[in-house]
Amino acid sequence: MTQTRVLTAHVPLPLAERIDEAAARLDRSRGWIVKQALTAWVEQEEKRHEWTLEALADVEAGRTVDHEAVNAWADSLGSRTPLPLPIP
Repeated sequence: MTQTRVLTAHVPLPLAERIDEAAARLDRSRGWIVKQALTAWVEQEEKRHEWTLEALADVEAGRTVDHEAVNAWADSLGSRTPLPLPIP
């Protein structure tokens, strides 16, 4: 059996009511709803952290695009001859 730990959080009443409504609609417990939401949030934050580390490694390695090149590309998008996407 999976070990668990109780976490306590104060949430605004409107959010608590929305959680209760979702639980009733899905025929699930409030705890199940909160566990699903926390799992999704933690996974999203872990992915965001991973992407941040990858981006910082790209900067350290010099894999960046000059600001002026990006602006020129963006400005060209509405023209008859758009520039190719700048590549680092």
